[in-house]
Amino acid sequence: MARPIKVRKVEALPKQNYFVPMGKKKCELEELELKVEELEAMRLKDIEGLSQEECAQQMEISRQTFQNILDLAREKIAKALVEGKAIRIGGGDYVTKQCRYYCKACGSIYAIQYKLDKQQCPKCGSHEIECGRKECNCKRSCSI
Repeated sequence: MARPIKVRKVEALPKQNYFVPMGKKKCELEELELKVEELEAMRLKDIEGLSQEECAQQMEISRQTFQNILDLAREKIAKALVEGKAIRIGGGDYVTKQCRYYCKACGSIYAIQYKLDKQQCPKCGSHEIECGRKECNCKRSCSI
């Protein structure tokens, strides 16, 4: 039986999540999905210049898992560039500290996770949620 996938820690969410090659008609366009944690692996290693061990520690995964994620991300980017495919960034198994969400219906506070992706409260299923980044609207103390 396969081990469950461990959620990866991501610090920086992308400002843009879709890249398209110039000169391609929309009907001819193929796209590749780059997962958020794959982009994070490239950011840590290629932009921040951290060692493999430091990157793995930041994402709270093993060095081998980090290297596998990085290799897959680089392969996808290379394929998109060589074959002229669009890149859509999204999905994956990650959690971020950038923003916690507040559910207006039940008052629960939770971190973004892909499976939820800001769409519904994991506790009550409500779609009445909002980012609590600036201040918490709940009537109790919390760690936002």
